[in-house]
Amino acid sequence: MKQGEWKARTKRDLMIEVWEHLDCESVGAKELETIAAVVREQFGDGAIESPASVARLLADEGAELRHAEVLESDVRWRSNDPYEAMFRNVLKFSDFEQAAASLKRLENLRRQFARTKDKQGLRRVSETVLKGKKRAEMIARNPKVDKRKRAEKSEIAEWFTVWLRQPEIFEDWLHLRRRSTDFRERFDRIEKVDSEK
Repeated sequence: MKQGEWKARTKRDLMIEVWEHLDCESVGAKELETIAAVVREQFGDGAIESPASVARLLADEGAELRHAEVLESDVRWRSNDPYEAMFRNVLKFSDFEQAAASLKRLENLRRQFARTKDKQGLRRVSETVLKGKKRAEMIARNPKVDKRKRAEKSEIAEWFTVWLRQPEIFEDWLHLRRRSTDFRERFDRIEKVDSEK
């Protein structure tokens, strides 16, 4: 199929549609390259995801993977990714301090990319923060996680949301939020309840 003939409207759906169109028994480097080429045609260079991410998506859809090829393809892709080192391990939020530090590093990257008018870098920063927000929300909703951690993750998800809406004011907002009565009462109370157990 050629550009414009694909039915999918989202990147995720397009990757699955291309895989189904390839009608292959298993997925390896060649298939991943074909999928990346179609995604590039439809959505541009900035939409390309790592081969490992695409392979994970396809495996979730039932694809059998040629793991050695997927790994080799991913290593090759990452070595060509100019952003990989900047974003490696940048997203950490096991507690409030880590979350604040991660958002500060991401804000520094955002400012750097804004100064150099690097749209792809700006997009990567926003995608990383959005990924953090989704993970934090997922943990906050998980009843198997203890109450204190769920509350923390819910709060951190809110931090990510504020950053996504207004990154320029986030640092000042966070400073005020962490000193607010609501924040202190909410998290001091949780700490006290946990220590009474």
